[in-house]
Amino acid sequence: MQVYSFVSAGFEGHLIHVEVFIRRGIPSVDIVGLPDSAVREARDRIRVAILQSGFQFPTGHILINLAPADIRKEGASFDLSLALAVLLASGQIPKIQEGAGEHWLILGELELSGRLRPVKGTLGAVSAALNKGITNIMLPASNAGEAFSAGAREVRALTHLCELQEGEATVLQSSDPEMQLNLHLKEYVKQPPDISDLKGQARLKRAMVVAAAGGHHMLMFGPPGSGKTLAATMMEGLLPDMEEERSFEASRIWSQAGRLGQEGGILRRPPFRTPHHSASLEGLIGGGVHLTPGEISLAHGGVLFLDETPEFQGRILQSLREPLENGRVTLVRAGKSYWFPSDFQLLMAANPCPCGNMGRGDSICICSELEISRYWKKIGGALMDRIDIRMPVEAVEPEVLLTESEETSSDLRLMIDEAVDRQKWRYEGLDFSRNRYLSGSLIQEFCSLTSDLSDYFALMARKIGFSSRACHSVLKVARTIADLAGHDEITREDLEEAGQYRRYGDSSLFWNEG
Repeated sequence: MQVYSFVSAGFEGHLIHVEVFIRRGIPSVDIVGLPDSAVREARDRIRVAILQSGFQFPTGHILINLAPADIRKEGASFDLSLALAVLLASGQIPKIQEGAGEHWLILGELELSGRLRPVKGTLGAVSAALNKGITNIMLPASNAGEAFSAGAREVRALTHLCELQEGEATVLQSSDPEMQLNLHLKEYVKQPPDISDLKGQARLKRAMVVAAAGGHHMLMFGPPGSGKTLAATMMEGLLPDMEEERSFEASRIWSQAGRLGQEGGILRRPPFRTPHHSASLEGLIGGGVHLTPGEISLAHGGVLFLDETPEFQGRILQSLREPLENGRVTLVRAGKSYWFPSDFQLLMAANPCPCGNMGRGDSICICSELEISRYWKKIGGALMDRIDIRMPVEAVEPEVLLTESEETSSDLRLMIDEAVDRQKWRYEGLDFSRNRYLSGSLIQEFCSLTSDLSDYFALMARKIGFSSRACHSVLKVARTIADLAGHDEITREDLEEAGQYRRYGDSSLFWNEG
């Protein structure tokens, strides 16, 4: 019987072969193969857990090898595989492989009592094992739902190590009613605020619909209390469900971060992440001692909302440029390169100036020109150039707050879903399905304009001063507006509306043209 465990190293991770050799000598346990402190400490945990579970701990010198040896082994998920490999090598459980294959993926953390604790990253580990043809899975019972979500059909679920001796390991099938329930129910189905609670703000609501339909990045700027943050939280209710492949990728990242829960299942709704402006570079981008996914990866397939964006550190904001372009983040640690998917929709909110009073008729701005310049310089032109929709937000009159809105999120979702379906049909066979991903020759193919409309667009671009990327951005947004209206071709009205979303090109425009 060949025992395998798993180490999370970036998104893909590695299967680890656990080998044990016992020889006569002074009783000791050595673990080799680049283990970290948590894995080295497992020799003491498994010794006590084996004894507490009714087995005999082998006497003599025990050598445990974790191969490949050049990959760092981290975490407590190796405990069960180490204990089982020792018991197999000492001949105490020789019949575990009856009726099964030779290769086993085994995960689980052991308490000193022999009870098993759930581990994170089960979704990725089981997926990697299945891709290598390893179908025999053994893990804590509380992780069984995740294993079935990854595609496992049968799992040996344990709650205590003694179940190996007694032959009472529970064999769960993916077809069990309880497992089917876990596969379809998710605890992450929370109800976001309904857009009907956003009073007035017709232009802002329209911009949110366009952004949700095409997946476009968006910036909202305006004085405090004008509704920017409230509107951003409502974006979650407008987004369509994730596609199957994207859904599995997001769920795998959440599992690796330990946020998927123990019930299993797959994330269906797009994640909505709102990190605080005090977040570190590792917290937002990923990395750290144990190379964990950051907020941009947890937002994969969904939205990353940065409230009070200029309050974030400038180097953190500039680090978003590559993930926005490539849909993934690459981290280099000790000469090795790891990556995580990071394909998210960026949503930002900002005040017009540090004090927030610029542009308010009843208030006085106390910020100097230098302070305002520094405030907006943190975002930078390179990041701002990747934002398709820039929307000024003004506070509504008090009497508007008492009115009732007829538009609801469910009503707008129907229109957005129809536009998304048009995009999926148009881009069938390509590796994307939303207008945001159009670039280069594809823009010329799918956003073609008539001769007269091309002349009008060129005139508009020169007048406002669009860059090449800005021109492409306007065309992509115009394509989304046409999809919302059911147009096969982009019209002049579509271009004009898209141009309005892009006309705020630098910080000087934020208060001169708002």
